[in-house]
Amino acid sequence: MSIAVYPGSFDPVTYGHLDIIERSAKVFDKLIVAVLVNSEKKPLFTTEEKIKMIQEGIKHLDNVEVASFSGLLVDFARQRNANVSVRGLRAVTDFEYEIQIAQTNRQLNKNLDTMFFTTSMEYSYVSSTIVKEIASYGGDVSTMVTPFVEKCLRDKFARQEA
Repeated sequence: MSIAVYPGSFDPVTYGHLDIIERSAKVFDKLIVAVLVNSEKKPLFTTEEKIKMIQEGIKHLDNVEVASFSGLLVDFARQRNANVSVRGLRAVTDFEYEIQIAQTNRQLNKNLDTMFFTTSMEYSYVSSTIVKEIASYGGDVSTMVTPFVEKCLRDKFARQEA
């Protein structure tokens, strides 16, 4: 059975992320979307909220699960018997960073390969950072995130203003 892991912060999950998940799910028997818990970052959403948003967007995919992890990806992948890390690339600048991470992961775990998926053109400009910025000013992010995520963003920013 081929098992892959798609790690990220997903703060929040975007249509670009979901595109990579959908396409990866067709390639692997099982895909684990792994939400990184990073104590160094101050995310907008809690890990539980991120997991719920992702689950809402992938509920039609039977071979995809969502989990959280902290620490090294190579350790998480080993624990889950995953032999491939999935990464999305929007631009050349993403590749420069991602190839370094892929080579480091391969050095740490010889059984973990990285498969890169180029982002579909219609999502190449989308990032969680951009989505949060636009949403924080009440802008329209409906072409970048699911209606469920859009509602979560509105609710989160409304609570912050209160």
